[in-house]
Amino acid sequence: MTSGLVLRRTVGAVSAVADVSLTVRQGETLGLVGESGCGRTTVGKLVVGLERPTGGSLVFDGRDLALVPRTERRRLRREVQLMFQDSYAAMNPRMPVHSIMREPLDIHRVDSQAGRDRRIRQILDLVGLPLTALERYPHEFSGGRRQRIGLARALALRPRLIVADEPASALDVSIQSQVLNLMSDLQGELGLSCLFISHDLSVVRYLSDRIGVMYLGKLVEIGPAPSVYTRPVHHYTRGLLDTIPVADPVVEKARSSRGIAGELPSAVDPPSGCRLRTRCAAARQPCAETEPPLTAYGPDGHPAACHFPLRPA
Repeated sequence: MTSGLVLRRTVGAVSAVADVSLTVRQGETLGLVGESGCGRTTVGKLVVGLERPTGGSLVFDGRDLALVPRTERRRLRREVQLMFQDSYAAMNPRMPVHSIMREPLDIHRVDSQAGRDRRIRQILDLVGLPLTALERYPHEFSGGRRQRIGLARALALRPRLIVADEPASALDVSIQSQVLNLMSDLQGELGLSCLFISHDLSVVRYLSDRIGVMYLGKLVEIGPAPSVYTRPVHHYTRGLLDTIPVADPVVEKARSSRGIAGELPSAVDPPSGCRLRTRCAAARQPCAETEPPLTAYGPDGHPAACHFPLRPA
């Protein structure tokens, strides 16, 4: 953080992500959820290389990306691709779909000219779009079809890991389900791994094998999707689950909890100890004094960081 119009000086710093450790296994989807400002998107940008970490390591296929030679790092970057939240803003409005999809292939010099065109046609068919789409421009498509084009571009280099940053949040519910079903089908067909970033736990549960929950730059709980969803350990996870709408108006009205109260604290000066303590009804003195470590809870042993958890260790 800087101050001053003429003489700029550093007056502080924001730690967007602090001590977050994640593992995405081959062929699985890891869902990452939390409120806006919790650091989910920053984690995604770090994974694909759009941000550089100030500490720690990024290990892909057993190799630290910060330590490999530049030429090797460039090759490894093909293996990790990003699906953007705003598909329209992520595409050049002056380029037709054919040029948009061909660009990553040209940059990485993949295959011959004819091979690149053949690969583009194959991927377009894979995501359910006609070949006539190749000559059209992004503004000529609906939001759902633009997101399919974004997925096709991410698949162009045949990656092993896709980072999907809120890929369906701006879509209608019916179109959202189509995109999510397509992603799920392609993952099984191509053996992809996926880091799925969202604020909606119901969507994440549908697509994910495991779920990680973040709050103010910290990972507070991570475990198998059914366990996190039905038997949460952390109070923040319980609060997120309580915000999911229920179709039955009687059940919705009878709810005793409406989620986590209060506002998200400033990341410039986060609370001491447990960062949730200023908004948690179960907070006590130890919560202000000591930051809780990730500890295994329940029969499945999934980790959570809480001094007074909802489930016994």
